[in-house]
Amino acid sequence: MSRAPRRRPAAQPQAALWVIKLGGSLADSDALRHWLDVLATAGRGRAVVVPGGGRFADQVRAAQAQARFDDRAAHRMALLAMEQYGVMLCALAPALAPVKTPRGARSALARGRAAIWLPSAYALAACPLPASWDTTSDSLAAWFAWRLGAQRLVLVKSLHFAAGAAPAGALCAAGIVDRAFPHALARMGVPTLLLGPDDAPRLEALLRGGRARGHLRVTA
Repeated sequence: MSRAPRRRPAAQPQAALWVIKLGGSLADSDALRHWLDVLATAGRGRAVVVPGGGRFADQVRAAQAQARFDDRAAHRMALLAMEQYGVMLCALAPALAPVKTPRGARSALARGRAAIWLPSAYALAACPLPASWDTTSDSLAAWFAWRLGAQRLVLVKSLHFAAGAAPAGALCAAGIVDRAFPHALARMGVPTLLLGPDDAPRLEALLRGGRARGHLRVTA
């Protein structure tokens, strides 16, 4: 990371703010519509979605392997891949508001909507994380959650997790989160949960202020 964050911005007082990274691997899942329904309803006024890269980012990896351009260019293309997935999610769930900046996200939340971050412009302009494959949507979600002053970050993956706690470093070693994530989490300090593809009801309960069990807590 090239520069450390100066301080965590103040959280919005009126409601707990959640950032939910929705994995691109869910793009072909039958559960995707359920996740979007939960986010558009229970997430109104409190949830910002960060789209993963999924098959769109896989195309960037394939193109880089063939054409051999550098990681900085691949990083920019991967941000656009996240944005493509975000546009797709907005089309599937028009109740979700597309946003580009923290200010835009807060405005959408204040209007009682959940938001989807389209990251390319703001991340390129402001994000201090490494511009390489070390930084994917996991770490970008941690950084954007910090920028928003969010109370909780949730990473939704296509894997199934046992309830409990796990260090970010161990999750990185297992290939579950990206290589920049342990450092990003330690510096940003946003409490983080991991949920699997069938855990939309748990997220709904959490967004509505419940105490749903069964999630995996990520420790720095």
